[in-house]
Amino acid sequence: MMKKRRIILVHPRGSNWLKGSKKDIVASANRMIPHGILSIASWLLQEGHEVFIHDCLGPYASLDFQTNIHQIAAYKGDFIGFSATTSSFPDAARMAAAIKMVSPEVITVCGGVHCSSLGGSLLRDYAAFDFIVKGEGEITFAELVSGKNPADIKGLVWRNGKEIVENGVRELIPDLDILPFPAYEKLKGFPKGYNLPLFSYAKFPGTSMVTSRGCLFQCSYCDRSVFKKGFRYNTAQYIYNHLKYLNHDFGIHHVNIYDDLFTTDEERIVELCEMLTKNPIDIQFNCALRVGFAPDKLLKMLKSAGCLMVSLGIESADPELLKKHKAGVTVEAIQDTIARIQAAGLRAKGLFMMGLPGETEESIRWTSDFVMSLGLDDMNMAKFTPFPGAPLWKTIREEGALEEDWEQMNCLNFVFVPKSIGSKEILDELYNEHVKRFYTDRVWLRKFSKRIWQHRHSIWHIVKNLPDFWAAKKQFEPNKKFS
Repeated sequence: MMKKRRIILVHPRGSNWLKGSKKDIVASANRMIPHGILSIASWLLQEGHEVFIHDCLGPYASLDFQTNIHQIAAYKGDFIGFSATTSSFPDAARMAAAIKMVSPEVITVCGGVHCSSLGGSLLRDYAAFDFIVKGEGEITFAELVSGKNPADIKGLVWRNGKEIVENGVRELIPDLDILPFPAYEKLKGFPKGYNLPLFSYAKFPGTSMVTSRGCLFQCSYCDRSVFKKGFRYNTAQYIYNHLKYLNHDFGIHHVNIYDDLFTTDEERIVELCEMLTKNPIDIQFNCALRVGFAPDKLLKMLKSAGCLMVSLGIESADPELLKKHKAGVTVEAIQDTIARIQAAGLRAKGLFMMGLPGETEESIRWTSDFVMSLGLDDMNMAKFTPFPGAPLWKTIREEGALEEDWEQMNCLNFVFVPKSIGSKEILDELYNEHVKRFYTDRVWLRKFSKRIWQHRHSIWHIVKNLPDFWAAKKQFEPNKKFS
């Protein structure tokens, strides 16, 4: 009979704001649930283990490092699993080392995209971790805690004496419908303590979910170390049941679907929309799609099914940058897709990236002008961050200057400066100019003002956290204007 284990899954705080800021305030605007941990937790619970979740970014989490360490140690777990991004890995490593000082017998494991990219080198350099998990974590971690010989567990990195051993690749889960719904009930403060991005929803409370894994494409900047290239997904019936569960059991009224390619399998989305139209759930949702996967019929069905806003990965208005980093996407196709999204009665949000290899001041200004011409309902401009598992990582130092500071590598700091840009300060200035330009535009403000009552919860959230938002606003004050 398998021994029941006590397992603590930790979502480390990491660095989630700008270098030099006195306070990390990103959670004030968008506190997301830790999807990976919740999925692993539900799998372990299904296996009969006792599971605790400690979200260091959660609504009731202490900002004090030692307090978090004592709280985690107090669970007296047999295993502690950390899920880390590149920017949060150093924090996970510090926590693992501190916990080992308090509870040296506990077994520490780390997984996530950073671990999947770098594997054995992390176990060699960070003695506080006993194991590293590469790829999908549900089955690999479950086999480890069950007592299976580490040598026989695919996807596991472990120590055999002084030797670092990387086992064979873990096969991807072929049928995602075998996964139980995420263990939301283990998340302290869920759902009202968590909040979706401001002004991205009209109903409250909300949460996010993922209905597929992998991507059929390979953009130059995207790390596919965990889910690889390909496309696996939950069926329409599973998604419908998941939405119904969130609504009935937790009172959720809005869901952000964070799939890379939600509409890739059109048949699945048509079936889901038909279910939601025929048997409505009191829930709205947002989703993302790619240029080329947005036929008018499907857009209209999404609207009828309760979709509020659609996000579109655009990145740049420079055709040469698009060819280099996002093959198959053109400026003309972007314009057409945005127009058709809005014609279907959906809101359109553009996702952009500044500072890509090959970027110039001119291309940044082109992109800013392009953004303003699209009539978007919202936009997000990320600061390009090269990640170790992305295709461009191999040649990134040939393209410009890289400051490989993992804690800053969160798409909120410029750690890379392209050859044709004079300095990081110039990038920051251009970024701040653009953000202020978009959100002070009269056309956008008129559009936003007509919906202000729909966003009363976001307004109230800003009021409650006004000092944080005021500090954030100061980060985007440009010293000059676009010419």
